[in-house]
Amino acid sequence: MSEPTSRMMDDDSIRHVPHALAAIQSNTAAIGFQLASEPKTGSLLRALAASKPGGRFLELGTGTGVGTAWLLAGMDEHSRLVSVDTDPEVQNVAKRSLGQNTRVTFHLGDAAAFLESTTERFDLIYADAWPGKFTHLDRALSLLNRGGIYFIDDLLPQSNWPEGHAPRVPALIEDLEGRSGFVATKMAWASGLMMLVRTDG
Repeated sequence: MSEPTSRMMDDDSIRHVPHALAAIQSNTAAIGFQLASEPKTGSLLRALAASKPGGRFLELGTGTGVGTAWLLAGMDEHSRLVSVDTDPEVQNVAKRSLGQNTRVTFHLGDAAAFLESTTERFDLIYADAWPGKFTHLDRALSLLNRGGIYFIDDLLPQSNWPEGHAPRVPALIEDLEGRSGFVATKMAWASGLMMLVRTDG
């Protein structure tokens, strides 16, 4: 690969970063939150959101809104996003920067309870919390439309993993790879990503 091509393919060089991201990252650092989505994951989220015009999106684990900002950056004007988190302090960071955007609705509450109670179906689910990933997985997958995308990160070892995360990852990957009615792919890239696309009705 030539040097100019190599520079152009530097995946750490990400263009068109969401406008709200700088403020979100500053406020994230101010409260000491260390679980925000990293830029490569965000850039892929943006592209996936752009693939679903007029889509309905679900984010389980708002955090401070880093992933939320990337999703919104890819969504068209007719798309809608619901973002769920249990922690008002971190979600308020997201609300301050993104709450004026009418395409997103922030839900403060338990993601497991949300999954059990919602009647909506989605074109993309970004599961960045334990519910929808390590618990309530069947329910989350059942809410996907045909062609819908289920996306998770944090599958490669990281120093900020909460207690109990590491031993659950291999079983989760094996489970997802064995699912009928879905096409799965793993990416040993960024924080460790996995994506399923629903192929059945």
